[in-house]
Amino acid sequence: MLIVGLTGGIGSGKSAVSSLLIEHGAVLIDLDKVARDIVAPGGPALGEVTERFGAGVLQEDGALDRAKMAETVFGNDEARNDLQRIIFAHMGRMTKATREAAIERLGDQAIFVTDAPILLETKTEGNYIGIIVVDAPEELRIARLKEGRGIDEEDARRRIAVQVSDEHRRANARWLISNEGSLDDLATKVAAVWQEIVELNATVIALGLDPAKPIPLDQPLPTRA
Repeated sequence: MLIVGLTGGIGSGKSAVSSLLIEHGAVLIDLDKVARDIVAPGGPALGEVTERFGAGVLQEDGALDRAKMAETVFGNDEARNDLQRIIFAHMGRMTKATREAAIERLGDQAIFVTDAPILLETKTEGNYIGIIVVDAPEELRIARLKEGRGIDEEDARRRIAVQVSDEHRRANARWLISNEGSLDDLATKVAAVWQEIVELNATVIALGLDPAKPIPLDQPLPTRA
């Protein structure tokens, strides 16, 4: 079993890398999706959020009104901390359940890739044996956001500016995937990274290493030789 992180700036193409990793056999844990699912109608955290903050944070259809929720916690440390406590607790439970189900199915061969867009912003890099960073030039990312998501240039630059710098992501990457070419080119790069991760998993199993303990970036990956 191995626990790997995946991150990248907005517009870098991280979703494409996620899809390719799934094709190779990765068990993907998409933290954005988990966060949405737990507060969806019927989700395990919605009742707790409503109990703490009141029905005023709900839309007419019973779904969480994210804009109202943001207004409620803005500038209120106690409220924000309470919301984070509820969300993180349920995210942890759902992630644990996903991992347990995959281990039951795949055993030691389970390789978990956690897609966390703000992995470095939340300083959670210590949860992974290594991090895959998807990288692309800023101007290309802006073009992708304009063409693919209809985001104007000013908004695209603003969104990029509030994330950690490209240099910071690169400095924390065990595996750096440059995504500025074709999809075929990206697939080749992902396949090479996946092969290295599979080999690392075999080494971790053979040596009895912690599958989530970060390997310092100034050290090479362990070998069985």
